Amino acid sequence: MTQPLHIGIVACSAEGAALCYRTICTEGAGLLDRPHAHPEVSMHTPSLAGYVACLDRGDWGGVAELMLTSAQKLAAIGADFLICPDNTIHEALPQLLPRSPRPWLHIAEVVAAEAQQRGFRRLAVTGTRWLVDSSVYPVALERRGLQWQRPSDADRDETNRIIMDDLVYGRFKPASVTTFQRVIDGFKRDGCDAVVLGCTEIPLIIDDSNSSLPTLDSTRLLARAALRKAIAERD
Repeated sequence: MTQPLHIGIVACSAEGAALCYRTICTEGAGLLDRPHAHPEVSMHTPSLAGYVACLDRGDWGGVAELMLTSAQKLAAIGADFLICPDNTIHEALPQLLPRSPRPWLHIAEVVAAEAQQRGFRRLAVTGTRWLVDSSVYPVALERRGLQWQRPSDADRDETNRIIMDDLVYGRFKPASVTTFQRVIDGFKRDGCDAVVLGCTEIPLIIDDSNSSLPTLDSTRLLARAALRKAIAERD
């Protein structure tokens, strides 16, 4: 039997990367129709502090170099293609791709494809302030004719604080859930028909069961896209 492709995970923050890794490993069996089966998966994670230092000074070139280092290490141990379960640092991906040793799946493109397939038209974008201020989702969504909306400045600051001070450390507080629910409720009043959970930790506290809008879980959508690619393009 031919083997699925080897998935390389370029990780940034631990909780989102862990959810992505876990999804690949637990959902692989269903696609491969074999108990406990999943593609080979490798992950490399530099210190999150290095990424945050680059982000704080707006050094996207530095972010790209950190991602490239992970990509090279993963390629060296056999990864066939790469994914990054961190929406924010995708802003640096265009600088990295010309030098990348392996092809990538782009998280925002995966989410945009899912939104289009499900018939959504106007998406709310949540995530770190770096992400919602960036072009990562606008470019991917507009390419598919989809509209989008960012949070207010105050909401960007508060959700960014929750993500960086609590979620990335695995601290999931009821007050954080309430804040995200309030922000999503505001998006719904403004006419959005779905919300992008655009930080890979947000799905750990928000999903369709407690959101007033349908959710697009960027973490699991990327993991599932990687699974499909690994299996469909197996040797």
